[in-house]
Amino acid sequence: MPIMSDKWIREQSKEHGMIEPFMEGERREGIISYGLSSYGYDARVADEFKIFTNIDGAIVDPKDFSDNGFVDRQTDVCVIPPNSFVLARTVEYFRIPRDTLVVCLGKSTYARCGIIVNVTPLEPEWEGHVTLEFSNTTPLPAKMYANEGACQFLFLKGEAACETSYKDRAGKYMMQRGVTLPKVIGA
Repeated sequence: MPIMSDKWIREQSKEHGMIEPFMEGERREGIISYGLSSYGYDARVADEFKIFTNIDGAIVDPKDFSDNGFVDRQTDVCVIPPNSFVLARTVEYFRIPRDTLVVCLGKSTYARCGIIVNVTPLEPEWEGHVTLEFSNTTPLPAKMYANEGACQFLFLKGEAACETSYKDRAGKYMMQRGVTLPKVIGA
């Protein structure tokens, strides 16, 4: 399962809309970098944040998720409370090819500040805005900057197209827009 290069990522994005909007290059003055890199794509975090808080004594339950456990903010700078968690989304909309699996890693700029990103793999033929999960592991408030680089996606191409894709299974997070909360079918 080879990792795909900048040339392949560019071709898939420009010819098939794999990443929209697509940005060339990675270096940006005065902001956290984003765009095409040698073997990946650094995506931006949008200005929509769901900040976890415990003002109402909420319990996080993936089978019965309540919106009492967070506050919504639309802002250029999100402050993540100490030892807390934020949901956000990518600016970019992704359309993953049938023979490709995508994994996400955090950017070193944020990792060195104690901010960890977690994203589950983007499966073959999944599409949508990626919901991003950021943890502030420090005892201090930490800033996230909207419309700047937040994480890097790596594209792994399978030897053959999969038999059943995410689209074929009618996955519950298909074509998501905005920050998408947890879902359990039939719960």
